[in-house]
Amino acid sequence: MTGTGLLVIGDVVTDVVALHGGSALSGLAVGTDTAADIVLRPGGSGANTASWAAHLGADARILTRVGFDTGEWHAAELRRFGVRPHLRVDPDRPTAVVIAMVDVTGERSMLTNRGAGGHISVDDWDESLLDGVDHLHLSGYTLFAEPGLQLSRLALAQAARRGISISVDPASTGFLRSFGPERFILETLTSQLIIPNRDEALLLTGETSAERAAEKLSLRYGAAAVKLGSRGALMARDGKLAAWVPGVAAKVIDSIGAGDAFAAGLLTALLKGADDEAALDAGRRAGAEAVTLVGGRPRTLPSDLSTNQLYPLNAN
Repeated sequence: MTGTGLLVIGDVVTDVVALHGGSALSGLAVGTDTAADIVLRPGGSGANTASWAAHLGADARILTRVGFDTGEWHAAELRRFGVRPHLRVDPDRPTAVVIAMVDVTGERSMLTNRGAGGHISVDDWDESLLDGVDHLHLSGYTLFAEPGLQLSRLALAQAARRGISISVDPASTGFLRSFGPERFILETLTSQLIIPNRDEALLLTGETSAERAAEKLSLRYGAAAVKLGSRGALMARDGKLAAWVPGVAAKVIDSIGAGDAFAAGLLTALLKGADDEAALDAGRRAGAEAVTLVGGRPRTLPSDLSTNQLYPLNAN
């Protein structure tokens, strides 16, 4: 990879983040109230990746679809992080919403309504979006509905024809299992790099170790960077392990967006010419920073209009 022009095709989501004091769902009181700190954040795997990439120095753009309710807010938030948004506002649907329940360890359980994001399609695409782009990154969520699958096929084919490098993030074991692991691989083989977490890598390959899964995926794609959470990350190329980095110690507050930040750090470093180990290091450091924050976006400057001040839950 050379150059820093990055186009992400993916989702924008309104995240409702509830941090409760229990352990996983056992901390929720059934049939009554559970005390929690609840905040609203701009999110979405694709939008988070684009925001972190811009934060880290890439010329990041995103193609996405937002709803009639919060589209202007999301566009402003993306621009505030330095992303060039290409948004289509769906007049009939709200923006995707995720209710994320985060336990005392930082682990999250999510309820998801894909809203407008589930209807992104070829109607949102124009090949000119690839002008000035050195790398195309596809969030797996885009493939999990038929209109987005058709868009993905078109965008991947046109990017490949232009010689633009491509990566894909599987995004979700739940959706991936429903879609079909082998089908996912066949639909994304135009990519030269896949960036799954450990569970996604095992699901895609049927292997029992991240190392073997990475090697197997790299035989299909050329390269596979597998996220291992607190254990770090590894890279395989052409069937062989190429690099490994351990995790970075961090106080985990909220794991939302950590994988997106990792992908952004990895891709931005590769676009700048870093080798595999240095790129993995950049990814793990971005991921480690992300888990210290509530929500999936980078930290904002104190002088900025903070996300904490935008769209509070009691806004009229």
